[in-house]
This record gives sequence, structure tokens and C-alpha cells, in this order.
Amino acid sequence: MQLSGVSSQEGTQRCRRHHCDSGSTADPGLPSRSRIRPRVCLYQPRAGHPTTAARGEGRADCAVSHRGWLGWCPRLRTILLQMLLIYISVPFLVRLFPVILTKFVFLNFMAFPFFVDLRQPALLLNNTISLYLPTEPGVTVGIWHMVPGSSGTEAQGREQRWFEEALADDHPIIIYLHGNGGTRQVPVLMGAAGFHILALDYRGYGDSTGHPSESGFTTDVLALYDWAKARSGNSSIIFWGHSLGTGIATNAARKLQEERGVQVDAVVLESPYTNIRDAAANIPITKIYRQFPGFEYLILDSMALGNMFFRNDENVKVLACPLLILHAEDDTVLPPQLGRQLFETARSAYKDKSKVKLITFPEKLGLGHDYISSNPELPTLVK
Repeated sequence: MQLSGVSSQEGTQRCRRHHCDSGSTADPGLPSRSRIRPRVCLYQPRAGHPTTAARGEGRADCAVSHRGWLGWCPRLRTILLQMLLIYISVPFLVRLFPVILTKFVFLNFMAFPFFVDLRQPALLLNNTISLYLPTEPGVTVGIWHMVPGSSGTEAQGREQRWFEEALADDHPIIIYLHGNGGTRQVPVLMGAAGFHILALDYRGYGDSTGHPSESGFTTDVLALYDWAKARSGNSSIIFWGHSLGTGIATNAARKLQEERGVQVDAVVLESPYTNIRDAAANIPITKIYRQFPGFEYLILDSMALGNMFFRNDENVKVLACPLLILHAEDDTVLPPQLGRQLFETARSAYKDKSKVKLITFPEKLGLGHDYISSNPELPTLVK
């Protein structure tokens, strides 16, 4: 019987040629049922056949992928082990070499904002001049002096002598003490509101000479205070500290009071902390170590080994001048509870409770840690 014009003999030959089963073959020497014998297909496509190419590509992709994972696994393991080693080593290195910790606390190598020519503030602010003040042998600090906004037009093109004489115009003077990683950038809003601003770069910051230290910062602030006092007549002088600068402000105010019997006219603490040890325990960068065995001994206690204390909580117990504490509820660097604790400590110690004030700023304002001084209501609150 023939199907589609192809004989059974031709079909059998074609199947044998390709080594595949055509359904059955007949052996003439066996009965008809016994002559039926199944065959297993041994056909393999020729080289260059599309099926062969597809299978080859699949095997190649699989092999490459497998080798890639095998190649990455040792590298990934090495990277993870190195990261673990660094994580474990840091607390011990900090304990053995506290100078490492001072670099992270002061951050004076960062100089934010970047790419600002500190010698020419007039490029940014036309009522501001840069000056330099020796504070002790071998140390000279940089200062920006911004005159009140009402004198801004008159200040343009003036020399340093004019700026010095302007300090006696009865406008209050703010000695502004920036935080770590900063420079003598001026809180412009307060200048526009009728304050002289003397923004100081402590030793080791900006283009000031010397090396940063807590005691050295106090020396720099008091040298600037004396310089301003000698030129300001009866104008009031305020220490305004931000972040790290709050500890510098209270250190200087306390030393001025205890050693000279002189009270600064007021102290403003923006985004403060109780002491540097508490600050280190709360800043985000130490979060990964808070569960580390020996965290307090290896890291927090090492602050004292680096001669860093910045005891705001102890200083405010001694002060008697007006004290204003400013803190934003959305401060993620130094949480607002540190500001509240400092306020309670000061209020408990002050005889005249009315001299101590705390102003908090709601989260919806988005002032965070760094932008309280940009709040347009601030000049009214300070006055």
C-alpha cells in the first residue's frame, strides 16, 4: 500500500539512512508479529544544523554563567571578609590612637562649603570683609565681618579700618562659632536683621593656621572677644554656637566668667548637645557600633583620651548670662532630646529661671540640623 506517493520500501530506506524508527521493520526470516521490532532513534543533527547551533549556544551561555558565579564567589567572599575586618578593627584603632577620633569629630579637612575663596567674601556678600587675627604665637585665625544690612550700601569698597570703627555703632555683635566640617560662612539673615556678625574659623579650619584642639578653640574665641570689645564701645556681644560650636561657646563663656569675672551679654546654642560623649553616642555614624561589645569603652571613653569633652551640661551650671537654646524637632544629627536635657540642666542651675529659654521648631518647617539660622522668624525670637 502506498501513502502520498511514497512506497513502504522507500520509507524504510529513508528511515534507515537517518537511523530513526519508521514505525516497524520486517525480518523475512521471522513470523509477521516477531518481525516487528522497535528502533531507537540514534540520529544526531549534522554540524551547522540550526538545532546543533542552538544547543551549542545554550551550553556555552550556561558554562559562562557558571564560570562567572564561580569567579565572583571568591571575590565577594574576600570583599566581605575585608569589610568585616575593618569593622572590627576601627574601635580598637580608635582606642589605641585617639588622634583618629579627633579627625572624625573636628572634620576640619572638609571645609564646607567647597570652592569658596575665604579671602574675598565680597564675591558673595557685598557688606562683608575678611580679616586675620593672631590669637597666640604661631596661630592666626580668619574672620568674616558682616555689618548690619542698614550699612550694607555704605560698606561696599571700604577698607578694614572702616569695618572696625563700625563695631561701635550700637548694633549688637554676634561672634558666630560654626560646627565641625564648616568654615566662617555667615548667617546672612541675622546680619540683615541689624547684627554685626563676626564669623570665626578656629585654628586648623579654613585658612586659619594651627591645629584644632578644644583648649585652642577657647583661646581663639576669647582673643576675638577681646578684639571686638576693644572696638565696640557699649555694644552687646553674643556668643552664638552651632552644633560643635555650642560646646566652644559655653567653654569660652565659662572661662570668661570664672577667670575674669566678666559675663558675655548672651549665649545662643543652635542644635546643641549635652557633652561630646553623648553627642557621639547619638550621631548616625556611630549607629553601626552601638551593639558592638565594648562600644562605650573603645569609642565613647576614647573621647577623653583625645582631650575632647565640650561639656555644655557642666558649663551651663556655672553661667549666669541669658541663655537661648534652639533645636529643630527633625534634627537627625543631634536629636532634640539633647537640647531639652540641656535646657532642664540649665534651668535647674540658674537662679533667675527667666534667663533660660528653649525654642523648638516643628518638623514641618524642615530646618533639620543646619538651617535654623535661615528661619525668617529667628531675628525676632533672638531679640
